Order: sequence, then C-alpha cells, then structure tokens
Amino acid sequence: MRLLLVEDDRNLNRQIAAALADAGYAVDKAFDGQEGQFLGETEPYDAVILDLGLPAIDGVSILTNWRRDGRKMPVLILTARDRWSDKVQGFDAGADDYLAKPFHMEELLARIRALLRRATGHATSELVSGSVRLDTRSGRVSVDGTPIKLTSHEYRLLSYLMHHSGRIVSRGELTEHLYDQDFDRDSNTIEVFVGRLRKKLGVELIQTVRGLGYLVEAGSPQAA
Repeated sequence: MRLLLVEDDRNLNRQIAAALADAGYAVDKAFDGQEGQFLGETEPYDAVILDLGLPAIDGVSILTNWRRDGRKMPVLILTARDRWSDKVQGFDAGADDYLAKPFHMEELLARIRALLRRATGHATSELVSGSVRLDTRSGRVSVDGTPIKLTSHEYRLLSYLMHHSGRIVSRGELTEHLYDQDFDRDSNTIEVFVGRLRKKLGVELIQTVRGLGYLVEAGSPQAA
C-alpha cells in the first residue's frame, strides 16, 4: 500500500514516515501544501495523511480541490487544531477521519489500517484467502497456522493483492502502489516477487491472468 504524508513539521514528518515504513507501507512525503496537492493530483495513493496548517496551501483547500476533481482516496486529517468547528470543516471538505495532535503513533497506524480496510471492503484487520491469513495489525502471514517470513516488499505485494482480492490487479497498478516515488520501478521486479511469494507460501494463492495481471480469489483458495 502506498501512502502520501503531507506534514510541514520535518521532525514529525520523519517520525510518522518511519513508523509507516516499519508497518509495511510505501510512503511519499511532502512538506508544504503546494507539493502535497501536486502529488495527490498526479500519483495514485491508497490513503493520505494531511495536516491542516500547511504553508503555501492549507489542508482544507487541498482536500476540497482533490474532492472537486473526483479524487476518492481516503484522507486522514492530522492537525493541532482540536476545535469541533475545525473538525466539521475538515469532514465537510471530504475527510474520512480526524486525529488531533499530540497523538500516539499506534492510534495513527490503527486509523490508517481502518481506512484501508473500509476502502477495499474488508470488515476486520485479518485478511483470509483459503489457508493464507494476513494480519494487518501485526504484519504476520501464516499458511494453515504456520508463520511465513516475508521481506517487506513481498509483504507489500501480498497485502495489496489480498486487500483487493476478487479482482485482477495489473502489473502496472502493483508497480504504482508498492513503491514510493523515489524507487527505481521495474515491472519485471513484480514477477520476481510473485515467484518468491508462491514458493514461500507453498499454496496456489496468486493466479496469473495472462495479459492482464494477477488475481487472489476472495475468501477461498484458487483453482489450479
């Protein structure tokens, strides 16, 4: 999953980005409203963490512009403003959630997980397809109850496919959503990671749909 973090406090930006990366997300960072608005308009994100009090363009204006242009990614407003009127303004602009500073990092991560679940139609933090289980809270993956150790990129790939189970995901979409903007993207890398995942999982979970991409069936193992 690829996230956009728009926060002008560089120390806080660094802390949040590090926590998100440790939790298995690809993160793009912006430090002012102009850069944040541009990234949100030009890159595909699974969710955005957006500060309200930004230089250049304020967060509410950015969010209003995104929603006016039809951009539907979930947005968590992050701000030092805790007045109810500020919260109402943020929600009316199109925010999906609101977290006031100071906050506990675990709460931020939990809210992001919830936003991603709702956006992809999942009710719980545990994603299941056949014998494979992925716990988004702990980042643990198991097959028939046996823990499977994955690299961060393998985990991102499996998590994205399982979040979007039941539909075909193209290699291009995976490339856009698994790596941050500074990563040297190569769609052939996706094939390598899929091959590694299949070997580690040892079950027929990820199906190749010739010419289209990959498919993980929703809630059940795939046919050979």
